Amino acid sequence: MVKLKLAIIGCGRIADSHLRAVITNYKDIEVVALCDVVKNKAAMEKLTYRTWIKVTDVPSNLTKIMHPETINYYDDYKEMIQKENIDICAICTESGYHAEIAIYCLNHGKHVIVEKPMALSIKDADKMIKTAERNGLKLAVCHQNRFNPTIQILRSAVINNRFGRIFAGTAKTLWNRDKEYYDQAKWRGTKRLDGGCLMNQCIHNIDLLQWMIGSDPDTIYSQIGNFTHPYIESEDYGSILIRFKNGAIGNIEGTVNVYPKNIEETLTIIGEKGTVVIGGMALNKILFWNLADKKDSLREVQMECDTDISSLYGKGHGPLYKNFIDSIRNYARPLVDGLEGKKALDIVLAAYESQKRSKVVRYE
Repeated sequence: MVKLKLAIIGCGRIADSHLRAVITNYKDIEVVALCDVVKNKAAMEKLTYRTWIKVTDVPSNLTKIMHPETINYYDDYKEMIQKENIDICAICTESGYHAEIAIYCLNHGKHVIVEKPMALSIKDADKMIKTAERNGLKLAVCHQNRFNPTIQILRSAVINNRFGRIFAGTAKTLWNRDKEYYDQAKWRGTKRLDGGCLMNQCIHNIDLLQWMIGSDPDTIYSQIGNFTHPYIESEDYGSILIRFKNGAIGNIEGTVNVYPKNIEETLTIIGEKGTVVIGGMALNKILFWNLADKKDSLREVQMECDTDISSLYGKGHGPLYKNFIDSIRNYARPLVDGLEGKKALDIVLAAYESQKRSKVVRYE
């Protein structure tokens, strides 16, 4: 079977996770081009990719299979798309450019994987979704934590009604981001290109919360502020209260103010027949597991699902890519397609609107 050809647009920190995902799925996909407005970044990613191929636990002849020396790099994604034979574009740029680049790629016959958030407005998200549908192409959003073994077993318990009625859930992200972090890139913390802690750091956990609750929001109320980061335009703390249409209550707390370093990212689901808490650096550990049916113990699910990781990005990009590749070849929907990726974005934007209007925001 012919490998799918991938180009990565934006060679910042998250691009490394996409390169690792390609290596994980080397039988089905290969990188043919890298693009960044700072051309040297694309060149460095090429070197990184070559190094990882040599050290990754894959067949010894992988360097011959993947041909990293043939990767071309660009500083203009439009030029790249004109010159290269590409099946998929992975968009890893600043958030404010996601929609513009995605729509261009989709209109030029490329499937798209876009980093979170998929856009910074619902109007742009809808346009991305409609463009993909009109062109018969796949669009996926990188909410890679959905693929964590811990999250997959929780989702299975929800689908199989092991909780009974779920009436509450909490997504908590208590992290630290200091001035050095924001100084690394001028776009961080800006409203036009980034957003605040809810849009950037917390949106993964918000996605998981709404996915487990399994209902559209009915009302949202938020309190948001900037307490310790006067040099950014957006919030560094946010609290959101959601009443979902199925009656469940969602609680979201997110901040980059924690002193002196990250404390936790946790997801708690509470039902009439059970309670589960997932935590760890990137929701990769099961902290509490107690379901009334007693089909499994905390120790059993920990042994099956807990994963050691080396960064906040976790290991979900690999299975996300596999799911996306399968969706292309089997004419199926990706697990996190545009419609799914839009849901967490919608919650964050509603929270911003609630703060702006100092009132509860009601969904239609």
